[in-house]
Amino acid sequence: MQAEPNRTWRDWRDTAARYALLPLRVFLGVTFIYAGLDKLTSSGFMQATGPGSIGETMRAVRDTAAVPALVDLALKNPVGFGYTIAFAELAVGLGTLIGLLGRLAALGGALISLSLWLTVSWPTTPYYYGNDLAYLMAWLPLVLAGAPMLSADAALRARRRRRAGEYQ
Repeated sequence: MQAEPNRTWRDWRDTAARYALLPLRVFLGVTFIYAGLDKLTSSGFMQATGPGSIGETMRAVRDTAAVPALVDLALKNPVGFGYTIAFAELAVGLGTLIGLLGRLAALGGALISLSLWLTVSWPTTPYYYGNDLAYLMAWLPLVLAGAPMLSADAALRARRRRRAGEYQ
C-alpha cells in the first residue's frame, strides 16, 4: 500500500522540524571547541604581553569597548582570563556538540559571545561585520530549545521515562 503524498510530505516536514537545530548545534559546538583549542595551543596567546597575546588584545580594545569594566576585569589577570575563556569555550563546545546540559551550554556560549561583542567587536562598523553579535543570536534558539534530538540530554530523558514507567 502506497502512502498518500500529503502524509509523506507532512512526515518529512515533521522530521525536518525535529532535527532543524542539529546543524546549528554541530556548527557552534565544533567552532567553540576549535576556538578553545586554538587559544590553548597558540604559542603567544596565553601571555600578558606581546603580539597576539590576550593581554595586548584586551589593552587594544579597552578604550573602544561598550563595557570597559569587563576589559579592566580581564586585565587584572590576562593569562588567567585567557585560560578561563579557553576552557569555557571547550566546555560549551563539547556540551553543545554532544547535547549534554544543552541549554546551559548554549547559555554559556551566549554569554561568551555577548561579552566578546560588548568588548572586542563593539567598535566594528557597520555592526553586522562583527561576528560576535551573529554568534550571540545563533545561540539563542539553543538556549530556548536545548538539544532535543541526538543528544545526551534526550538519551537521559528517555532513560528517566523508561524507569518511571517501570515503577508505576
